[in-house]
Amino acid sequence: MDSENYQNPVSTEKLLFKQSPPPASLYDADPKWAARQEQVRQAFKHAWKGYATDCFGMDEYQPLSHKGHDWSPGGIGLMIIDSLDTIMLMNLEEEYTQARDWIENRLSFDKNQDVNLFETTIRVLGGLLSAYHLSDNDQLYLDKATDLGNRLLGAFDSDSGIPYAGVVLSTGRAHKVQYIQSSTAEVTTIQMEFKYLSHLTGDKKYWNKVETVMERIRQMIDDNRTLDGLVPIMIDPHSGGFSGSEIRLGSRGDSYYEYLLKQYLQTDKTEEVYRNMYDQTVNAMKKYLVRHSQPSEFLFLGELPQGRNSPDQISPKMDHLVCFMGGSFALGATEGPSLKENRRQLSSQDLEDIRLGEELTRTCYEMYNSTATGLASEIVYFNMQPEDKDASQGSHIPDIMIKPRDTHCLLRPETVESLFLLWRITGDEMYREWGWKIFEAFEKHTKLPNGGYAALRDVTVVPPPQDDRMDTFFLAETLKYLYLLFGPTDIIPLDKYVFNTEAHPLPVFKPRW
Repeated sequence: MDSENYQNPVSTEKLLFKQSPPPASLYDADPKWAARQEQVRQAFKHAWKGYATDCFGMDEYQPLSHKGHDWSPGGIGLMIIDSLDTIMLMNLEEEYTQARDWIENRLSFDKNQDVNLFETTIRVLGGLLSAYHLSDNDQLYLDKATDLGNRLLGAFDSDSGIPYAGVVLSTGRAHKVQYIQSSTAEVTTIQMEFKYLSHLTGDKKYWNKVETVMERIRQMIDDNRTLDGLVPIMIDPHSGGFSGSEIRLGSRGDSYYEYLLKQYLQTDKTEEVYRNMYDQTVNAMKKYLVRHSQPSEFLFLGELPQGRNSPDQISPKMDHLVCFMGGSFALGATEGPSLKENRRQLSSQDLEDIRLGEELTRTCYEMYNSTATGLASEIVYFNMQPEDKDASQGSHIPDIMIKPRDTHCLLRPETVESLFLLWRITGDEMYREWGWKIFEAFEKHTKLPNGGYAALRDVTVVPPPQDDRMDTFFLAETLKYLYLLFGPTDIIPLDKYVFNTEAHPLPVFKPRW
């Protein structure tokens, strides 16, 4: 695409989304970035084309076999609703009409099926709530969100108030299994969605359910059952106590820390307790988890397999999921505004946190840059042993190592999410250039000829073997963050909106209670 002669295809006169204040333009003023933004828009259309052609209405898409898969018979709109606000932000009229019609005429949550509380909340409830706001209050979306929210409440029917992992939608009853634990991240990453539903409906019952969870977590922190605020990754709905001791910022732990900050920002900084909890955990991360690789000194966040029992026993393993934290460090420092716009007096700690976010995000970019495909694997390990200067030249150990079982790539969003946040906050064009390189690698290795994109089984070889899946988060998050990274900074401004963990923007509001 010739950026020199590029013409913006969309004016702001008839946008599919409404925000306050409205953006001056949908496209970047620089033709180079406007052209790149449009290429991401076309990538979304290509991904949607494959899904809509092969299995429209189904929850998940298998692009190599040209078929779909439903969580329950008839589906619960997973792909459609998760993609909806991306469609709106990209101003894709045909796709929007198609999606809204399906939601109005085909979507039903009256399904005799056990669904995951966390995934359904962040993808479907979050997607409906975001669409309601961005559509300037299209009642269809709030009605569907309220119906779903009511059905999900049964998951909280435990002795402790800690929700079970699953709930049957038709009955609204929890899927209770005596020996199954809940993930700490999952039970603490539903608060934004339920609180906003309470705000919109005026019914505090949703707020109360998720606030009970946070009160329980706070009590365990006060009782010194955590490592300076770093929490074990599993929790027992029956007893309400943590289960096991393992601490990590990857799977089952990650978004607990993300939502501490975001709950504070979402309710217009009125809940100071969450800011304090977040600050405590950041200090603990610096003390226990931050390490540097050898020989290049890449900063990473390790894991504590024994938790607070052995806080000095660190594992150099890091999930790609951890890469969200680079953006979170920077967002926590400025609380949304860019460094140029910031009216808060930034403390030395704030500046240190921005530097930490920049260093971690550089590491995450290197997880892409160091592979044959230019795409990151699901998990990496870092070398922490100093190089033996007396050893032969052939014995060099790289900073970043990938084990054979971890070479797959699911087209995850966490790194481009942090690139987007750091670009918005620092204004450094380097983050846009890194995002463009990652997008080019997606286009080269994962794009399918007739529509859709495929995950990869091995990022370390070219050509990489593909996997028969295109997760909903590729459309909901990865392509959305890339599109916003290349676009104007006044679209979804970070001081007016907070993204849920599935990249659904929700507006900042003042609680009414």
